[in-house]
Amino acid sequence: MIDLRSDTITKPTKEMLSAMMSAEVGDDVFGDDPTVNKLQEKISKMFGMEDALYCPSGTMTNQIAMRIHTRPQDEVICHKYSHVYMYEGGGMMYNSMLSPKLLEGERGMITAQQVSQSINPDDIHFPNSRLVVLENTMNKGGGAIYDLKEIQAIRTVCDENQLKLHLDGARFFNAIVKTGENPAEYGKLFDSISICFSKGLGAPVGSVLLGTKDQMKEARRVRKVFGGGMRQAGYLAAACMYALDHHINRLTDDHRRAQQIGEELKRLTFIEEVYPVETNIVIGRLAEGKSEKWLLDELEKQGILAVGFGKGLVRFVTHLDFKNEDLNQFAESIRRIS
Repeated sequence: MIDLRSDTITKPTKEMLSAMMSAEVGDDVFGDDPTVNKLQEKISKMFGMEDALYCPSGTMTNQIAMRIHTRPQDEVICHKYSHVYMYEGGGMMYNSMLSPKLLEGERGMITAQQVSQSINPDDIHFPNSRLVVLENTMNKGGGAIYDLKEIQAIRTVCDENQLKLHLDGARFFNAIVKTGENPAEYGKLFDSISICFSKGLGAPVGSVLLGTKDQMKEARRVRKVFGGGMRQAGYLAAACMYALDHHINRLTDDHRRAQQIGEELKRLTFIEEVYPVETNIVIGRLAEGKSEKWLLDELEKQGILAVGFGKGLVRFVTHLDFKNEDLNQFAESIRRIS
């Protein structure tokens, strides 16, 4: 099967497995796993931020960020399709007792003007607007990339209104490989950043939360409460270290293959629209009369796995294990569907 459901389905390469098996480890709950510590130091320097905390998942790093930036009854401003709202099980409400302010926006992105207009007045009838969350790349927007100037404008609005700014950077490296920007530019703009290693970078497990030393001290306490202390986590952190050293630049291959998938979809009569393809996510909108289930079933008959994305949308995601020969097979197979 050609599995394009997500970039989370990859297996570690032989070289990554070798790095994992030779890792020096300790007990990360006590803070003495040397490989975890090296990973946290390495990525902190990359972003020009003070400290980082290694966690099992991006959901956990996002949830920790929301907890440390807020208190109960505060409000989080985000897009209505953002991962922190749609795909984290209601965590902001359950874990931190927060109220979401959901904004519209093209391809899942919001603007500084929208943020400014959505901030609540100082009135006991409303929750306190406290935190803005951006997602880059934007999953529901088809891997859309925020314009750095717009993020800078949002940062200004946050500063003027005493709001914190968090980045859900699950696929952040896909964004900067495309734009050529430097991670340190983002480290200057956000109060905290979540980075995932188990998507395009191909590691089996793990995300980090970046911020100040004081924030990460508090974050470590919250991670403990969430059950995120992993003891000899260095075996996993070694995979993330390897990914940072070897799997960033190769993301351009995923982007190129996604572009070609997008071109294939445009040729099909049952696809009405293909979202602009910027990175490694391709979203097609089905023509009237065709259902997501129909296409997913037809794709599976041809040996292809994808996911339904709601409202007649189907998503394909390229990744480390999807090679040129798979792309050729995909093109031949999908043309058989009518």
